[in-house]
Amino acid sequence: MIILAFALLGAVIGGFQARSRGGKPLDIAQYAVSYSLAFAIIGLFITVFLLRG
Repeated sequence: MIILAFALLGAVIGGFQARSRGGKPLDIAQYAVSYSLAFAIIGLFITVFLLRG
């Protein structure tokens, strides 16, 4: 659940960042996917840390 929340948060942040820089729709999609993957990996580490501790 944490991983999906972080992925969604990353997609939103990436989309807004690309839009604020004046990106075209494909740029916005690329930023959203890239940020989503990065945030999902961070969420994965947080999940593993919480479940192990």
